[in-house]
Amino acid sequence: MPIVVNLDVMLARRKMRSKELAAIVGISEQNLSLLKSGKVRGVRFETLDKICRALRCQPGDLLEWQEGDGGAPSAGADGEA
Repeated sequence: MPIVVNLDVMLARRKMRSKELAAIVGISEQNLSLLKSGKVRGVRFETLDKICRALRCQPGDLLEWQEGDGGAPSAGADGEA
């Protein structure tokens, strides 16, 4: 998947443990672990907001797009994606 989750990086920068973040955000450690590994299909904006507040960061600090197997959108008949 071309979306990479950099939650581990931000946790290390803030010297915070996953268990502490999970408690602050109000989600289980298991769900946070799934998010960190990129094995979730989506994340609620409310949850993302709480994570960003706890880590004092922007969503772009946590999520990164990398070109890969997901492929870019194909161009339409008029050449626009």
